[in-house]
Amino acid sequence: MTIMPDHRRSAAAAHSLRMHVRLAPLVLGVLLLSSAADAAPGDSLNVVRDLGSRVGPIIGSALACRDIARPRIQVIVEKFQAVIREASSTDADRDELTRLLDRYVADGRSAVTSGRVDCRGAERQLADLEQSIASPPQTTSGLPEVTIAPPAAMAATVPTQTLPPPTNVHGVSQSDIKFGTVIPLSGPNRETGRQMKMGIDAAFNRANEAGGINGRMLKLVAADDGYDPSRTLAAMKQLYEKDQVFGFVGNFGSATAAVAIPYALERRALFFGAYTGANVTRHDPPDRYVFNYRPSYGEESEALVHYLIKLRHLQPRQIAVFAQDDAFGDAGYAGVAKAFRALGANDGAILRLKYARNTVDVDSAINQLKAQKTPIRAVIMVATTRAAAKFIEKAQDQFPGLVFANLSAVGASSLASELMLLGPRYTSGVIVSQVVPGVSGYSSLVLEYKTALNKYFPGEAPDDTSLEGYISASILIQGLKRAGPTFDTETLVDTLENLRNMDLGVGANLAFGRAEHQASHKIWGTALDETGTFQPLELE
Repeated sequence: MTIMPDHRRSAAAAHSLRMHVRLAPLVLGVLLLSSAADAAPGDSLNVVRDLGSRVGPIIGSALACRDIARPRIQVIVEKFQAVIREASSTDADRDELTRLLDRYVADGRSAVTSGRVDCRGAERQLADLEQSIASPPQTTSGLPEVTIAPPAAMAATVPTQTLPPPTNVHGVSQSDIKFGTVIPLSGPNRETGRQMKMGIDAAFNRANEAGGINGRMLKLVAADDGYDPSRTLAAMKQLYEKDQVFGFVGNFGSATAAVAIPYALERRALFFGAYTGANVTRHDPPDRYVFNYRPSYGEESEALVHYLIKLRHLQPRQIAVFAQDDAFGDAGYAGVAKAFRALGANDGAILRLKYARNTVDVDSAINQLKAQKTPIRAVIMVATTRAAAKFIEKAQDQFPGLVFANLSAVGASSLASELMLLGPRYTSGVIVSQVVPGVSGYSSLVLEYKTALNKYFPGEAPDDTSLEGYISASILIQGLKRAGPTFDTETLVDTLENLRNMDLGVGANLAFGRAEHQASHKIWGTALDETGTFQPLELE
C-alpha cells in the first residue's frame, strides 16, 4: 500500500460513514473517536482499519531507522492504541485491530530494509505526522473523545497501557516478557549462579513494581547446567523451546557460552550480560545478538599485570598464572601474555599452572610451583571459587607472602567466606579485580541495588556477583523501555546499539555501538583483609 499523506481523503471517508467520529486534521488521518452510544461499531472498526493502513507503515519505517529517536515513535504508537481501545467494544475487536496494525508496521519496516523507502523519507513522514497531531481540533460539546497529545506532553506523562506485541514475537505476551538464564544451580559453582540470578531478579522485581516495561511484567526462568558444557545445550533448548523465553540474560561461564551462543544466534535470540569475560562473547565485529556488560578477562588480566609490575615492582619472571584448563583460563592467560608483550617482556616464559574445570584438584599446580627454580612472588588466578580457595590454602602453607591476584569471576564474597573458614591468615595477599563498584560503597547504583536486595531478598548480604546481575539487568531494562511497546528482537538490538553515555550511577558511563557490544571497560581493585572484608585497592 502506498503511504501518501492525505488528511482530506481521511476526512471524506469519515464523513461518508456518517458516524460520531471526529477527525483531527492529520496529514495521515489519525482520528479522534467519540464514544457516542449511537455510533455503529462496524463503522468505527472500518475507520480504524483504514487509518491503521496509513499510520502503521510510518511506525514501521521509523522503527527500522536507527537515527530516529524511539520516544518520538512511541508517542504515535501509544495514541493509536488509545484509538483502538476507544473503537473496540470487545476484546476480539481490539485483538483484531492490533494484529492488523502490527502487520502494517511490519510492512513499513520491510519497506526500509528492502530499500523501497529510505530513512530520510521515513523521517519526513514521521515529522509530518508529529506536526499534525501537535494541535488537535476543538471537540464537539458533550462528545467524549480520545485526544492526541503533543509530544512534549507525552514526554512528561507516559501512559501505562500500550500496544500488545506482534503475535510472532517469541517470549512476549500482552502481559509479560520472559527471559531465560542458564546457570549452575548444582555443583561447586552453584552459589555464584544463585547470586547472579538473584541480582537479575532484584532488578526485574524493581522494574515490575514500577509498572514493568510499558505495562508488561519481566519474568526470569532459570535452567541448571551445573557449569557443564555437555548439559548447556539441553538447558538452552528447554528455555527457548519449552519455556518460550524471548532471550537469555546472565548465562554463566565461558565453555558453556561456547555451546549456548551458536544456539542463540541460529534463532536470532538475544544473549545478554553473560557472566564471562572470554573472547567467545567478544567477536570482532561483534555478533549481532550478543551483548556484554563486563570488561573482558584480557582487560582484567592486563590491569593485574600492570599493578604487580608497576606498583608492586615485581619482575615478569616472578609472576605465574593459575588458570582453569578451558576457554575461561585461556582468555585470562592470553590477557597476561598480551600485557607482558606490551611491557617488552617475554610472554613465552610465563609459568602456567592448570586445573580441570569443576574440580578442586590443584596438586599438580602446587607441584609445578615447587619445582620452579625462579621464586614466584605472585600468581594471577583465573579460577572459580572453590578451586581458587584450595590453591590459596595449599600455596599459603608452602609459600608465605605470595600474592594471589584473582579475576572477578572467582566470586569475591564466596572466596572470602571459603578462606575465612580456613582462618584469617589465609586472607593475606588475596586481591580480586572487579567489574562492579564495591558493594560497601555509596554510589547511587550501589545504594539502589542494596535497597532492592533488602526489599525482595531480605537477609541476603550484598555481593559482587549479584550486583553484576543487577547492573546487567538494569541496562537491559533501559534498552527494553526505549525500544517501545511493539518491539521485537531486531528493534531491541537496534536500540541497544544506540545506547550512549548511560549513567546508571556505577562511576563510569556505559555505552554500546554497532561495533561495540561491551558496555563497560572499567576495572576496580579490591584486597581482602584479615576480617574477611574486601577493601578498595588502586590498580593504577
